[in-house]
Amino acid sequence: MALLSLSFDISGKVRHMLFGSINFFVSAMNSYRYSSGLIVRIQTLIYASSLSHGRASIKGPREAQFAAKAQPATEELVEDKLRDPQTSGDAIRQCFLDFYAARGHKVLPSSSLVPDDPTVLLTIAGMLQFKPIFLGKVPREVPSAATSQKCIRTNDIENVGRTSRHQTFFEMLGNFSFGDYFKKEAIKWAWELSTSEYGLPADRLWISVYQDDDETFALWHDELGVPKERIKRLGEDDNFWTSGVTGPCGPCSELYYDFHPERGTSNVDLGDDTRFIEFYNLVFMQYNKKDDGSLEPLKQKNIDTGLGLERVARILQKVPNNYETDLIFPIIEKAAELANVSYALADDSTKTKLKIIGDHMRAVVYLISDGVNPSNIGRGYVVRRLIRRVVRTGRLLGVKGDGMGDLQGAFLPILAKKVIELSTNIDADVKTRSSRIFEELRREELRFVLTLERGEKLLEQMLADALLNTRGSGTAPCLSGKDAFILYDTYGFPVEITKEVADERGISIDMNSFDIEMEKQRQLSQAAHDTVKLAVENGANLAEDIPDTEFLGYNTLHSKALVEGLLVNGSPVAQVSKGSDVEILLNRTPFYAESGGQIGDNGFLYLKEAENELKAIVEIKDVQKSMGNIFVHKGTITEGTIEVGREVEAAVDPNLRQRAKVHHTATHLLQSALKRVIGQETSQAGSMVAFDRLRFDFNFHRPLQDKELVEIEGLINQWIGDGTILETKVMSLTDAKGSGAIAMFGEKYGEQVRVVEVPGVSMELCGGTHVSNTAEIRGFKIISEQGIASGIRRIEAVAGDAFIEYVLTRDNCMKQLCSTLKVKAEEVTGRVDALLEELRLTRNEVSAARAKAAIYKASTLSSRASTIGTSRSIRLLVESMDDVDADSLKSAAEYLVDSLKDPAAVVLGSCPGEGKVSLVVVLTPGVVDLGIKAGEIIKPLAKSCGGGGGGRPNFAQAGGRKPENLLGALEEAREQLKNLLEK
Repeated sequence: MALLSLSFDISGKVRHMLFGSINFFVSAMNSYRYSSGLIVRIQTLIYASSLSHGRASIKGPREAQFAAKAQPATEELVEDKLRDPQTSGDAIRQCFLDFYAARGHKVLPSSSLVPDDPTVLLTIAGMLQFKPIFLGKVPREVPSAATSQKCIRTNDIENVGRTSRHQTFFEMLGNFSFGDYFKKEAIKWAWELSTSEYGLPADRLWISVYQDDDETFALWHDELGVPKERIKRLGEDDNFWTSGVTGPCGPCSELYYDFHPERGTSNVDLGDDTRFIEFYNLVFMQYNKKDDGSLEPLKQKNIDTGLGLERVARILQKVPNNYETDLIFPIIEKAAELANVSYALADDSTKTKLKIIGDHMRAVVYLISDGVNPSNIGRGYVVRRLIRRVVRTGRLLGVKGDGMGDLQGAFLPILAKKVIELSTNIDADVKTRSSRIFEELRREELRFVLTLERGEKLLEQMLADALLNTRGSGTAPCLSGKDAFILYDTYGFPVEITKEVADERGISIDMNSFDIEMEKQRQLSQAAHDTVKLAVENGANLAEDIPDTEFLGYNTLHSKALVEGLLVNGSPVAQVSKGSDVEILLNRTPFYAESGGQIGDNGFLYLKEAENELKAIVEIKDVQKSMGNIFVHKGTITEGTIEVGREVEAAVDPNLRQRAKVHHTATHLLQSALKRVIGQETSQAGSMVAFDRLRFDFNFHRPLQDKELVEIEGLINQWIGDGTILETKVMSLTDAKGSGAIAMFGEKYGEQVRVVEVPGVSMELCGGTHVSNTAEIRGFKIISEQGIASGIRRIEAVAGDAFIEYVLTRDNCMKQLCSTLKVKAEEVTGRVDALLEELRLTRNEVSAARAKAAIYKASTLSSRASTIGTSRSIRLLVESMDDVDADSLKSAAEYLVDSLKDPAAVVLGSCPGEGKVSLVVVLTPGVVDLGIKAGEIIKPLAKSCGGGGGGRPNFAQAGGRKPENLLGALEEAREQLKNLLEK
């Protein structure tokens, strides 16, 4: 069945009748279990029809490609398609890229969500990958570029699902000029793209410009004919872009779409979300803001733009919000299916929850794909928070287990499958990483479900405490906002559930204090790297005069070079003398600069006079890249004076270079071995190639088993023994990826890349130095394997000379052990096990003796117990037992409770060592039945002694660090219990 909608005038009366008919039809379809997607499409038809009264017009095929989308009352509805493919998100994205490619722009891929920039936590804008070009740190490779960039922003996370446009994950389409074109072309093309390509009606477009930017105003009005009344001048806060306190800046201009032109042009507020949506932002980067706040023109004027894909899709697909576009809505439909609800018939609260799930699932899938795993710090915390928000939102919607019958299962992987289905034209690599994404989401969800269950138990305890604290006082019980926030923040327990459960018990929540705690967290979140900072550094001026360094180190370890620049404490100087630390810039060098995980070379620079007489020596201790591809040689002048313009001889330490080469090639072999042993889905998450060892971080969900480590070592040593000759080629990035080469984590690549291959074993994109034959590695040994974050494992290993040194050191240790234990090497393990067993038995004997001594001492204390109460005699004993250890103190307390009989309460304390306090509270059932709990008694007692603890209602233990407070704390506990028992 296909439903065809023609554009026609709809009077209010007819529209009312049509709404009634459709509502009846929707109800009927729902009873026959028709899909919610079709219902939404029908409602979308009516929504769209209510926006406009224009008639359809016939257009040619090229102009009509996006023409229907420009007519708000027109939409073609097909049963099996959510949207017209010509207005799909994929089509909008491709149209943008094709448009700018035809105008000389190089279409570049999206960069990772993990930026190569310490000033931001995640990629939050399309311009981020071009920041070094805008700063002048690296030369432009192309004059202009166009991208579709994956972005993450979490500073407005509370607005997701509640407004029509806020998202955590979004795509930013952008066109960029690096000194190529400027305002006139950027404005002209933005207008042409919007009106001619996307077919947006010109009379529905509004423009904002900076209040003092008359040039931009004139371009919009005089050149393109935008009426003055639809061009708004806005102030610095709205339309002047700055990267920070200093750095590149400039005016900007924005395009807005008007959903309600019938409201006229008087008193218009472009910030009115019910009428307008900003969809295209043009930044004219033309000034540099100096320390004193003054503006100076940039030598190279740049263009930075951003067009929100989801926002344009909302306009063209004629839906009321970004979430109902074909970019997100299929995920929402799947979530609705798992929750057994209909999005079309749902109330606003349910729709909001479904929108949150749809948005957040996109974010977590792409973050995990880019190597960010859930953890409690940095980027990992962003992923964990988003995942937990989806899980608890799903529970609020009633999703149980995987939503498909398995109550012990997880539903996030099912939703992730839908996200991955939509990822093809966003990031093709996501599908190849799907198994890792599914496993990470499943594990994190199931782990969090247990946390939620613990939160439920804690809530029960908090509510019981709230009732107990107001018993007999006449005041209404109230749960503190701080407790509610702890449940929300620490345990991920939704405040809505907390409030619902509390209401059932007749307990209110102090929402004012809860809101205060939430605001504190929100301020911390918003302060966390949500601005791209650009700043022109001191070295930038020097970089303008110094060309990139020519690297010779693949073929030689010695070369002559010209000193192009000298820096001391970051400032340029003409010469540097003996004893000074210096940074030296050369025109060419054999020294490898740190990159790709490999540390920089060490060695020497020699300045010679006639007849090879040494005039100066510089010991090079590190080499780094700066300002693009300029090598900075860091060292100390040990002899003479170095001057700018002099020729020096550069010599790399061959022994250290060989160690680095060995460890770098071994790292490639390690990655290949890992993929073969634990699965192809594992991927690199970081590395370090040093002279003494290598370190390799990788994505995996569990510790490696001993047999797996043995297998990995065996594979690598086999490949080393094969004596395979390495092959190195330079090819295009596209050809390299097509041939199966693996990209190194966190590295950026140009059009031409270097591929290092161990034939039959490994092929990677790599600019590092390597051995020529695997036999040079000599041997490989893993020295540790451990977890460093959730889902991230780390292997440290040695190879080559470091491997030999490691083996010799361990051999010497074994010889010393054999001598000390007077056994052979193969008998050491058995002898150590026997000694440990002897030690365990001896400790048990000592512990038993201490317990007996404590019980004997306790027997002398039982006579000190006092009797409390009138209607019922309760025995109370509160005493100090000097230096008795914690285990013995527990045994003594249990003995005393048994000897005093029920009902009885015993509180004991001791100082088992310097700066140590041990405490124990034991209550019989008769005392617990009175509503007294051991944990509540021990908490203030432990706090007085500088510690903490807890336990069950009848038993609690604690420790402290202030022995001097023990006697006073015990006396307070005695009075507290006495008062409680007398009541």
